[in-house]
Amino acid sequence: MSNITKVDSITEYNNMVGIETLHPLVSVIDFSKAEPFHYSKTHMNIYAIFLKDIKCGNMTYGINNYDYEEGTLIFVSPGQVFGVEGDGKPKKGAGTALLFHPDLIHGTSLGKHIDEYTFFSYEVNEALHLSAREREVINECFKNITYELEHAIDTHSKTLIVSYIELFLNYCKRFYERQFVTRNHVNKDILARFETVLKEYFASEQPLLSGLPSVKYCAEKLFISSNYLGDLLKKETGKSAQEHIQLKLIDVAKEKIFDSEKSISEIAYELGFKHPQHFTRMFKKSVGMSPSEYRNMN
Repeated sequence: MSNITKVDSITEYNNMVGIETLHPLVSVIDFSKAEPFHYSKTHMNIYAIFLKDIKCGNMTYGINNYDYEEGTLIFVSPGQVFGVEGDGKPKKGAGTALLFHPDLIHGTSLGKHIDEYTFFSYEVNEALHLSAREREVINECFKNITYELEHAIDTHSKTLIVSYIELFLNYCKRFYERQFVTRNHVNKDILARFETVLKEYFASEQPLLSGLPSVKYCAEKLFISSNYLGDLLKKETGKSAQEHIQLKLIDVAKEKIFDSEKSISEIAYELGFKHPQHFTRMFKKSVGMSPSEYRNMN
């Protein structure tokens, strides 16, 4: 098993790649100006965004490997494992990285809303692939943050740097929405497979054994992250992943209710509910009447 390097601070990462620390909580690294360094898997306890200008081979991100393409942005949040398997020899890096410590954004607008940038929890194969124009915008953001880092730290430094990072992330949010649109054919395939996963789940014994299907379960079956599935569904349909699961549940429930030989409680258990009253409450909220009333109506 390869060793994993732990990085808890900006200074530790800067030292690893031979870059001077201009600010203890944030850094922009141009790898073409960095020293050659030993590639390794790194357990990051800081936020990091990497833009690579060339393919750099087999990269580890979380528990998966990925062939990192040119012009791709990858987002790493504290607690994730990231890196490229090294061969023991120091190598020159390529591309640019923005790193910032969670302490930088505590008490700021960005700190309050950082969880809204769900792409920090995407899998690496859901990375952001930039167009040429988008790369220009991202590079301009890097330049603005670098300018502030090279400026003497004053009372405005933190506000401006955090504002530039927030602008950077908002551009990324926009570019991801573009990627959802331009990869529409891929998204449609995921939606179709999502529907199949739910259909097969409710047709099996899984609800009795494991209860209601979770978003995490469905995402794992589709080999994507929960956040990516949720964002994709929201973009394509306007509904969350949980809402889709509930709609499928109600559809299946309506079919089962037609079987008058089964009690409402039996149907509730078959669908994965531990308590029949929870099923009745959900059904009534969605359909406007209780399961019994729906059965009698038909």
